[in-house]
Amino acid sequence: MKAFCMSEIIFLAIIGFAIFLCLLRMLKGPTAPDRAVAVDTIATITTALLVFLASIFKRYVYLDVALVYAVLTFIGSVAIARFLEKGI
Repeated sequence: MKAFCMSEIIFLAIIGFAIFLCLLRMLKGPTAPDRAVAVDTIATITTALLVFLASIFKRYVYLDVALVYAVLTFIGSVAIARFLEKGI
């Protein structure tokens, strides 16, 4: 098992803090579009985290997972935006 270096720990802490801030916006968001943007931002940050973990652990199958996750979250974001705009 690989030990994390200091820069990796700092990067993971920044990602964790960013997800925490997005969760706060998602829970407290005054409007539904604010909450939808927060969920989309969490998905984007999670995709970046998957790519970062693929780089750290040298497991490049995680890149495929990140790509599929990004496509699915994009489709979900479009569906949510369409619903918020005029309903399905």
